[in-house]
Order: sequence, then C-alpha cells, then structure tokens
Amino acid sequence: MCGIVGAIACRQVQGILLEGLKRLEYRGYDSAGMATLDDQSALARRRAVGKVAALEAELARAPLSGRCGIAHTRWATHGRPTVENAHPHFSNGRLAVVHNGIIENFEPLRVELEADGYRFSSETDTEVIAHLIDREFSRLGDLFAAVERVIARLDGAYAIAVMHRDQGERIIGARKGSPLVVGVGIDEIFLASDPLALLQVTDRFIYLHEGDVVQLCRGGALEIHDRTGQPVERAVVTYEHGDGAASKGRFRHFMQKEIFEQSEVIAATLEGRLASDHALSRAFGATAEELFERIEAIHIVACGTSYHAGMVARYWLEKLAGIPTQVEVASEYRYREVVVPRNTLFVTLSQSGETADTLAALRHAQGRGDYLGSLAICNVAGSSLVRESQLSLLTLAGPEIGVASTKAFTTQLTALMLLALSLRRVRQGDDPVAAGLIEALRGLPRVIARTLKLDATIERLASAFGEKQHALFLGRGTQFPIALEGALKLKEISYIHAEAYPAGELKHGPLALVDGDMPVVAVAPNDELLEKLKSNLQEVRTRGGQLFVFADEASGIRESEGVTVIALPAVDELLAPIVYTLPLQLLAYHVAVLRGTDVDQPRNLAKSVTVE
Repeated sequence: MCGIVGAIACRQVQGILLEGLKRLEYRGYDSAGMATLDDQSALARRRAVGKVAALEAELARAPLSGRCGIAHTRWATHGRPTVENAHPHFSNGRLAVVHNGIIENFEPLRVELEADGYRFSSETDTEVIAHLIDREFSRLGDLFAAVERVIARLDGAYAIAVMHRDQGERIIGARKGSPLVVGVGIDEIFLASDPLALLQVTDRFIYLHEGDVVQLCRGGALEIHDRTGQPVERAVVTYEHGDGAASKGRFRHFMQKEIFEQSEVIAATLEGRLASDHALSRAFGATAEELFERIEAIHIVACGTSYHAGMVARYWLEKLAGIPTQVEVASEYRYREVVVPRNTLFVTLSQSGETADTLAALRHAQGRGDYLGSLAICNVAGSSLVRESQLSLLTLAGPEIGVASTKAFTTQLTALMLLALSLRRVRQGDDPVAAGLIEALRGLPRVIARTLKLDATIERLASAFGEKQHALFLGRGTQFPIALEGALKLKEISYIHAEAYPAGELKHGPLALVDGDMPVVAVAPNDELLEKLKSNLQEVRTRGGQLFVFADEASGIRESEGVTVIALPAVDELLAPIVYTLPLQLLAYHVAVLRGTDVDQPRNLAKSVTVE
C-alpha cells in the first residue's frame, strides 16, 4: 500500500517529509519520492527506486529546499518500479501530484489528454490526474476548484495531494475509498494517509470523510468541501495511541489487544480496494486483471491458521466465481504428485511471509513451470513470499505479536473475499450480488465492533471450560473451518485438547466422545445449513452433552437446560465466517487467562515458523 505525506510549515519540510515516509514503511512499497516548493515558488523533486533509504541518499546528494512539500511511497500497480513511475508526478513542470489508489478509467482519460497535446513520461494512472488538474487549472486559475472538477471524472479509489507553483504555499488533498488525514500543528498544517506518519509533529488530526476535498494554506489555515462541494467543518481529534504496536496499552496481553484491533485493521485492509460496487482487481498487482481473465482453477497452499483461511476461501471462490479450488497444507504439498489443471493460479497465505513450508511450496510450484501465476496474501511487505510471488495483496493488520494469530487471520479472510469478488467480476461482470457484498463489506467493521461487545459475556462463559481437558467444536459449510480455527486457538493457548468436525459427521465417530464432561461449541449463523445444524445439536443434547452455541440473533435457537446461547449480530451469510471467528478467539483467550497459561507465548510454539 502506498503512503502520502504533505507539509506546509514554518521551517524546511524535507526532514518532516522524510521522517513521515520512514514511519509508513510498514505499509509496503517499491519506490519513494518527494517534491517541494521553495521560497521563489520553484518546484523540484527527488525520486528513487527501493527503500526510503535510497531517497534519503539522493536527498543527501541534492537536498530540497522549501517550507511546502509532498512525498510518497509507491506500491506498483500501473507500471514497473522505476524512477519514471515513482511519485510525485509532474505536469508541465508546474504541478505535482502524489496518489494512493487505482484509477480505473485512466486509459480513456489518457487518450483524451494525448489528443489535447499532453505527453506522458510514465506508465502510471497517476500521471493522468496530474495532467487533468493542470488542464483545469489553466481554465479556472484556481487549484482547489480544478481538483474538485477533476475528481468528478475519476472512477476507482484514490487519495491525492497536489501542489502548483502558481498557487503559493498551498496543498490540495482529496479522498475517495482511500484514507487521508489532516495534521493540525501550531501555525503549521500537514497531510498524510496515516496519522502515524505525522506523530513526530502533531497529535491532533482531522479525519477526512469520503468525498472530501481539503485546501491547506500557510499559517495552518484550511478549508474543507464535502462531496457535494459545500464547505464543512470536521472535528479535530487527539491521537491517543502513541504507545504503538510494541505496547499492550490498556490490555493485559498482546493477544487481547490484537483481538480488539480487528475492526480497525479490517477497515484498513479494505481501504482503497473497493469501488462503489466492485473490488479493484488492480490492488493485486499491475498484471492482475489480465491474469485473472485466464484463471480456470486455483490452488491455495498455507499452514496452520492461514490454512483455515484458505478452506473458507474455497467455498467463496467456488460459489462466487465458479472456479474449482483446492486447498493444501504447505508441509504436505511438495511430497505428493499434484495434478495441476490448465491455467491454475497458485495462492499462498502467510502472516509473516517467511513460513518455511509455505515458501518452499511456492518455490516448488514455480520450479514446476505449469502454474499460470502466483499470488501471495501476506501481512509483511518486504517478506520473501511477497518478493517471490508474481502478484500480492498486503493485509494491513499491523504487527501481530501474540503467537496465536487473530487479526492476521481475519484480514486474510477479508483479502480472500476481495479476491473472490474480483474473479467474479472478471467472469460475470457487475451484478447485484457482488454490489450487495461490497456494501456488506463496508459495514463489516461496525458489525465486528458490535460483536466484540460480547467480551464480558464470553469471559463469564469461560468458567465452564476452566477445569475441562477436552472440547469439541462443530460447524457446517464455511463455518467448519471456523470451528477448526476455534479448536486450534483453544488448544494453542489454554492447552485443552480440542477437536473440530463438520456437524454432519457426528454420527460417524465423534458422537462417541460426547458426555456431560465434554463441552461442545457450535457456530450457527442464519444460513441455508442452519436447520441441519439444529438437528446435529439435538444429537448432542440427547447424549447429555453441554452445548455452547454462538448463534445469529434470528436463528431461533433458544437457551434451555444444557444449552447456552450467545447471540451475535446479523451479518451477510458469506461474511459470517469473519464475524464468528471473534467469539471463538475471545473464548480461547479468557479460558487461557483462567487457567494461568502464557497467553502471548504458549509453550513449544513460535510466531513465525521459519524451519521445516
């Protein structure tokens, strides 16, 4: 994911912008650049391929002067990682633009601009924005008005920052589907895609709303227009998370903190990757759209929790995109003769991107030479898995310190839903089902926040497991992998032996384990398999099993003797696996605390398994 930093200060801004870029390095990028306006309104820039350190070296060789500037880290979507494709992009040497996101209609706009005499020096969609604004500025003579006119023509997602040499010390920002915040200083004003980039200069922020356009001026003045073009006021908020990811803050354990971050990190993973009614395929890489059109089958390879995410994705990819999907445990994949159908995409999932078995599986698959291409879904931008895959999508979970994966899992699921929706669009075009899912995805962080309010209820429930040595988890359809993940979490951190089964398999063996001393946990969203699940649960009750059911508010499952029901908010059935993961994480956490185990560093386990 790209990063934006902008500043209008009472001092030279090169150091501020450079520090901001360093603070955004976690987001992933392949080039960096900076542009400033000096006191004579001369516009200059420096760009470099690679890490921010390469840009820093270029600035040491040829510093930039000015109290107004913009800077950027780029993750390539249109065009290779080259200096020419790095931001900021100029138009006629007088206007500079940095841009996060994807402009879907850039090709017809480029044709239009070329016919109007504009020449392009890059392969990017961003240069289209620069030339469009330059043309409108020539007509209107006002940068703020020019930006407002241009963004009405852009399809896709974007956050932009713009400067013009003829408009003095002024920066215009705009956002649609990609985050942008204003940092408020003392007689200084800043702009960034993430408040973390600006914490060295301010802790006061204005979070721009969807469709907002903002004008930043000398002395800290600003003006904001909403999507209708009307002036609006936005609240100034004090940033209260200065302890950073390395601190537990108000939480007792990192795992607990990371569970409660899931609403925020899922929102971050969705930002900039959704258009009004579809997912943006370009988010997966510059060649994704062309490759997606050729896919006829998918192989997903992963380990542990990531493997469970892949199992959920199989249901989504086959239902939504109609693509046959096979899910493999990475440690087994290389040791059997895998048949690879024509035009098969090889997908790897990993939090760290350094998981030894998954990385070895990728290299083995690439060595075979019979896969169409490779895609990595990963939480670490510079990891081996990302570097060695043809396409990649970063989950923006941030650092995950607890060994038992929580937010990395749900952001993987979110990314996999984006993949399923992107492939559906390639095969079927735009349709109401996909548009409805996009709307449900936008509301998902709110549903997650509501679900996490069950924490106190689940903490009380944990006492029923404190003295147990075994537990059984049940689910059907997409909830079977979630049952597997719930059982894995419980055994990882509480050391209770736990197993998971498809509920329909009870009669085929697991029912023999059920008695009054075996708690049975079931996940019961309101989907097409609910009635069958109810019959399976009745089989448990008639044998004296103690049931703990996480159920949709409208499921009709009621509490009775031996049956405890925890009601969850209503959610689209295809997104239910993400939501129903949360109470199982909370249950495992509270049981582990009750039993006094080392929650964040359970025995015998490591966070990143980098050996086979």
